Amino acid sequence: MASLPPGGTAGADSNQLLVEANGSTRTLIMNRPKQLNALSSAMIMGLLRCFTAYEKDDGVKLLIMKGKGRAFCAGGDVAAVVRSINNGSWKYGADFFRNEFLLNYIIATYSKPQVSLLAGIVMGGGAGVSLHGRFRVATENTVFAMPETGLGLFPDIGASYFLSRLPGFYGEYVALTGARLDGAEMHVCGLATHFVQLNRLPLLEQSLKKVDTSNPFAVCGIIDQFSHQPSLKENSSLNRLEIINKCFSKRTVEEIISALEQEASNSADEWVAATIQSLKKASPTSLKISLRSIREGRTQTIGECLRREYRMVCHVMRGDFSRDFFEGCRAILVDKDRNPMWMPPRLEQVHDEAVEQYFSRIDDPQWEDLNLTARRSHGRNIESKL
Repeated sequence: MASLPPGGTAGADSNQLLVEANGSTRTLIMNRPKQLNALSSAMIMGLLRCFTAYEKDDGVKLLIMKGKGRAFCAGGDVAAVVRSINNGSWKYGADFFRNEFLLNYIIATYSKPQVSLLAGIVMGGGAGVSLHGRFRVATENTVFAMPETGLGLFPDIGASYFLSRLPGFYGEYVALTGARLDGAEMHVCGLATHFVQLNRLPLLEQSLKKVDTSNPFAVCGIIDQFSHQPSLKENSSLNRLEIINKCFSKRTVEEIISALEQEASNSADEWVAATIQSLKKASPTSLKISLRSIREGRTQTIGECLRREYRMVCHVMRGDFSRDFFEGCRAILVDKDRNPMWMPPRLEQVHDEAVEQYFSRIDDPQWEDLNLTARRSHGRNIESKL
């Protein structure tokens, strides 16, 4: 194992991120397998140091990202964030998300190719450290989701950028329902650039470690040798794009649910009923701010999306209108009774003025907007195979 670039944390946290050096390739390994590689503050700071140092280092041409164990990364360690806020101030959470979003921005604008090997679970913050990169390799055991509306949060980490660029209104469907996608679905909708069988990933990794170029076409050519076009399962949500576009194109969450209920009355499709159930279990506040976030993301740059999402997440942590984030974490991650008591409990109680608040600056003299220096975008593409 190579050492992390200077400025690292000492002690127990220092082995949460491992680095392997092979010629001009660096492999970054998220190493909290018991926590499904949930991103801690130490891991985020370690990744920031690596990406910053390797971009300037002419001896590094390619980065590989992977997770130890059965997950790539199940998200940010929001339970730790909530504990810290409860013990101190919402500003601890603000610092956590500021650093995480800065990392997402650097990855999205990185000048060298990054190959993320998405074996296992890829959720929330795990999507943030991978899907903004140049190459995203899914497998038959990949499970992707943005489950935030069920936690009283919203799809953050720049998700309003990449979800809003999926085919039709599929991004709204994925964002609001927290639907799980498999590797084939990720590939077909464009979230993954390649699909490689799990048993071939080690061979792909070996080939990539011999690379001595930052030319994305050369790197893509290597991955292409191991990849193939997967088939969608019959019950895939992508086979229901017509219904998704018809319903999730509606202006409000209430109208989306009403359209789905109309579909349910005309059809015995269990998928429609399950989709309605997912929406009715989610936080009403989260659903409304998430829908607006995706809609705004369609016309914004990645930097603009992250700046807006940072405002939103600071409002969520302050809990001025709703404390659903704390209740969701209690019900899903701490007590695990899976029975959150949302406040307000109904969609019609979440008024437009309340939603508007989440998109405004924070009224605190010590708070600052997310300041992202201008960096050149390197043409990240969400290319649907449909």
